[in-house]
Amino acid sequence: MSACVPTRAPDPNRTERTHRPHSPPPGGPRRFRIAGADVSASIAVFLIALPLSLGIALATGAPLQAGLVAAAVGGLVAGRLGGSPLQVSGPAAGLTVVTADLIQRYGWRTTCAITVLAGVAQLGLGCLRVARGALAVSPAIVHGMLAGIGVTIAVAQLHIVLGGTPQSSVPDNLRALPAQLADMGLPAVSVSALTLTLLLLWPRLPGRAGRLLRKVPAALVAVAGASAAAALVGLRLPKVDLPSWSNHALAGLPEGPVLGLVAAVLTTTLVCSVQSLLGAVAVDKLVAGRPGLPARVRRSDLDRELLGQGAANIVSGSLGGLPIAGVAVRTSANVHAGAVSRNSTMLHGVLVVIAALLMVPILELIPLASLAALVMAVGIQMVSLHHIRTVTRHREVWVYAVTTLGVVSLGVLQGVALGIAMAVGVALHRLTRTRITHEETEGVHHVHVRGQLTFLAVPRLSRALHLVPHGADTVVELDGSFMDHAAYETLQDWQKTHTAQGGTVEITGRHPGTRISEPQAVTGCRCRPWTPWRNHQCDRPQSASPSRFRGGRDRTEPDPTGTAGASGHELVRGISAFQRNTAPLVRSELARLAREGQRPSQLFLTCADSRLVTSMITSSGPGDLFVVRNVGNLVPRPGEESGDDSVAAAIEYAVDVLRVRSITVCGHSGCGAMQALLSSEPGGAQTPLKRWLRHGLPSLERMADDSLPRGSLAGRAPDDAVEQLCLTNVVQQLEHLRAHDSVARALDEGTLELHGMYFHVGEAEAYLLTETDDGVVFDRVREADLTA
Repeated sequence: MSACVPTRAPDPNRTERTHRPHSPPPGGPRRFRIAGADVSASIAVFLIALPLSLGIALATGAPLQAGLVAAAVGGLVAGRLGGSPLQVSGPAAGLTVVTADLIQRYGWRTTCAITVLAGVAQLGLGCLRVARGALAVSPAIVHGMLAGIGVTIAVAQLHIVLGGTPQSSVPDNLRALPAQLADMGLPAVSVSALTLTLLLLWPRLPGRAGRLLRKVPAALVAVAGASAAAALVGLRLPKVDLPSWSNHALAGLPEGPVLGLVAAVLTTTLVCSVQSLLGAVAVDKLVAGRPGLPARVRRSDLDRELLGQGAANIVSGSLGGLPIAGVAVRTSANVHAGAVSRNSTMLHGVLVVIAALLMVPILELIPLASLAALVMAVGIQMVSLHHIRTVTRHREVWVYAVTTLGVVSLGVLQGVALGIAMAVGVALHRLTRTRITHEETEGVHHVHVRGQLTFLAVPRLSRALHLVPHGADTVVELDGSFMDHAAYETLQDWQKTHTAQGGTVEITGRHPGTRISEPQAVTGCRCRPWTPWRNHQCDRPQSASPSRFRGGRDRTEPDPTGTAGASGHELVRGISAFQRNTAPLVRSELARLAREGQRPSQLFLTCADSRLVTSMITSSGPGDLFVVRNVGNLVPRPGEESGDDSVAAAIEYAVDVLRVRSITVCGHSGCGAMQALLSSEPGGAQTPLKRWLRHGLPSLERMADDSLPRGSLAGRAPDDAVEQLCLTNVVQQLEHLRAHDSVARALDEGTLELHGMYFHVGEAEAYLLTETDDGVVFDRVREADLTA
């Protein structure tokens, strides 16, 4: 069994010789070690970074060594100081257009100075802790910016692929393309075609041999294969030329118009920062998808990531390197290769330094056409069809298109500015575009509001509401995601007046995110959305009972007998509240689960006690937990004649079919089943409850046996024998779990973890089971444990 989180520090008043499972062992500090997974991941990232760094340097027009400098600094500096442990930083394709424009305008040494100043600006932003604010930029603008940069890269590199020289802008490159096609160089085209073919086919190699070969990065195979083929055939092509490091150009004092330099620094800072922060957020998603890794890797600290990127850009610019940002391709490779800490990123930087110093003769065998084909492929991949479908679904395709075209035709900063202006225009259009209709169906008046309900729509809303006759049944459907105070007040004032005149009003919404006002059906009722689960009872007239339904919605009519069941009323009222308040918020998620099926990560086995709300205790939602509840959270041992295989069937289904990664047995305080076990006497009638509770007898035996671990609470003794049995029962049921074949097999394969949990109802405190040298202890879960 293993603990979910590290345990807290032991109570100073309690003498024990245990230590936390994740604390250093006695005997002094640990030696610095690099995990084998980090070593293998760093090699995979290095093999991808080497050709890409040279290719990006080639695309920008910078010295090729600048790409190696940026890759090394990104791994060592950003990897050590950044806030995203598994993100790999270096020269990014997203910075190619910006850097190429700077080099053309100001020269290489001034470009290095601009990189340094951009790093200083990033340090300032990190100190101001504004990293989260950068994520407020619409994803459509970010994806449009990257797509525009990708188009610019691809069109420029196409000229090198065809054996020519690219122009300074996309329109110039497009105009020169027909002449370039008529005068293409066959050697360059053949090498580029071979590079692209290997790049496309290598990840699709079939069979077992293909799975082994695919571990070698496609970028390395494509460049190495094209270089070897060019050497064997004897093609004469321009190749990588790395001059002596003694002649490497470093940063100089910036020269040029002040406003132009300021704009250049702002552009570089913007692109570097946004790309790195979005990459850090993406890393968290990748980490969450790897079983067991989220517990070992902290979530990204975006402000620290900005500081790390700023420091890396200062160092890279000072040493004559390209601007640095988080790189999606290398980061994804790092996570998928099994990296578990920032050591993999730093070690990849060390390998780049070694290659830059010792592998120069090998690197100079690479044809420039092969690198251009590699970078062109990267540029094409930046125009993501997935992103286009996403922004289209969210009705932001115009923002994406305007940003892309602006970047392609005008430049990055101008394109982003146009995208922001378009995003603001779209938002204002949505706020002002509201459709309000009124219709009568079977005596019920429906007022349907489509769009955002703001003060601009109040006159039309008021006209529609006044079309409803006095005393009529009315349904107001809000089909939008926002309602401001003016609209809310108008709606509430009308509702109070209408209900006072004998009418009924139901305000509802149909789509996720709808802000719905809660009608006060009873004067003086102070219900809140969270009160129903507290058995909250409003002071409602006894004569009110559900008696009829109209159009799928409940209504209330006087009950002449006054004997309507309160339980039935509570059931209908609860369902109605769900349909009105909760269903609009979860409908899209439940629709997704209905399409894709359930994929829970945990089997949660707990008691049937009505006070245990599993989703509340674990902060989980639909599809997260596969829950099994029974009296006493018991797990019958396999092979016993229990007459009920439901628990064993659920375990087998969860482990073998759903592939859950953990099973939690959760006991709780004041368990009636444990009280019944303690007070039971032999003999008597064998009721179904007694026959079921005999699966808890091993827990009684364990509690009486001092040689077996029983479970104890950290920091205090159990309140009474019932609480001691509740704790012991969790330990015993975990033993029963291990006896099931499917569980034992998954534990041996390392794909499953078992956890014990105890919930104190009166204290609203959760405790997790932790192994120590003296046995097992239930430790209280603290907020600080989540980051430990």
